[in-house]
Amino acid sequence: MTITSADNPKLKTVRKLARKAQRSAGERFVAEGEDLLAAADAAGWQPEFRLCAAGSDLPGEPVEPDLLAAVSALGSGSRALAVYPQRWSAPAGPLAVHLHGVGDPGNVGAVLRSAQAFGAASVVLGPGSADPFGPKAVRASMGAIFSVPVARAAAIEDLPGERIALVAGAGEALHGPASGPVTIVVGAERDGLPHAVTAACDRVAHISIASESLNVAMAATVALYELTRSPPSRIAR
Repeated sequence: MTITSADNPKLKTVRKLARKAQRSAGERFVAEGEDLLAAADAAGWQPEFRLCAAGSDLPGEPVEPDLLAAVSALGSGSRALAVYPQRWSAPAGPLAVHLHGVGDPGNVGAVLRSAQAFGAASVVLGPGSADPFGPKAVRASMGAIFSVPVARAAAIEDLPGERIALVAGAGEALHGPASGPVTIVVGAERDGLPHAVTAACDRVAHISIASESLNVAMAATVALYELTRSPPSRIAR
């Protein structure tokens, strides 16, 4: 049967989960849009429930389109959304990214997307980082939230492999490929990494660029590329 009341319990759940104060670790989150739901399906995630606009040919429980649009976090509304249980993993290598104090959820989601592209085993959230299961981070991940394990770590010592702190203009220029397990440690654009964090890392490196700094998601992307690139081939003489 089609949902026709704004007081429907499932619609109430979606509204609550859209408010950050209602989300907590180990609970649930909302994904909106056909592409995100297709990514979840491809990764084998089962929703607690899925809603779709009545009259569409999409899978899910039908909802009057105006009611679905009213609970949507998208400016143009949504034809489909689903609620999923959060999944948290332990920090894992051989390649990981650690975000310390990265409070912009769009950057968190973009790093997840890059981590998927370069085969990182996990993205590890440190103190002060945005919720990877928040609506903006989930959208920015373009579905990577369903493929890349997310973890938490309060201490640098909990991160796998060699810990490389990315600090603009400090240490040696980052170059690859990585010779063993490694975690890239990045901080917020304005404040960077605290001294205590860089001191706890195994080494400090920077990305050689002509300007002062990079967006944090872009810096993580370049570092992932550098550490996973193939070594130069030797030309036979």
